Amino acid sequence: MKSKTISKKIITGKFKGKTLKLPSKDTTRSSKSIVLESFFNTLQFDIVDAVFVEVFSGSGSIGLEALSRGAKEIIFMEKDRDAIKILRENISQTDESACEVFSGDSFTNITAVVSRLKRNKENAFFYVDPPFNIREGMEDIYDKTIDLIASLPKECVKMIIIEHMSGLEIPETLGEFQKKKSKKFGNTTLTYFQNE
Repeated sequence: MKSKTISKKIITGKFKGKTLKLPSKDTTRSSKSIVLESFFNTLQFDIVDAVFVEVFSGSGSIGLEALSRGAKEIIFMEKDRDAIKILRENISQTDESACEVFSGDSFTNITAVVSRLKRNKENAFFYVDPPFNIREGMEDIYDKTIDLIASLPKECVKMIIIEHMSGLEIPETLGEFQKKKSKKFGNTTLTYFQNE
């Protein structure tokens, strides 16, 4: 029996209704609709004409939703080969010229992404959704993610949004960024950081 392809649709905006494929649940975890809706309700006007970086992007559903809602440019960062294949297929249904994929380890590639933002004198929204640390080989993923965020130069950042397990304690300050708010959705929490 052929396994059913899992998918989700873009909720609203110029690509509303486009079906995005999702990678295997073994390698990536799709963000819950309620989380996405809350996030986009919070930032709906801010992301228009903004640069949006989706770290650990998987299928790219968050970045492509941002693109659909008016973000001008999306940078995707993903390591898993199968996820990248699906990500590129999903991008091809939208505006490929507005999307750039950095394939490989996000902890390494962040340097190239920051250089690109600096070169273009841009600042971006960073959506960071690391694999949960209960997954094998990912035990230190949150420590590494927190270090990555703390290392970001403030001139390249508009806001940082972390999607994480609700049980995780995130410091009030990460590098030059302060926690603005957290919103819990069952096992998942969104925490927002900004430099003021």
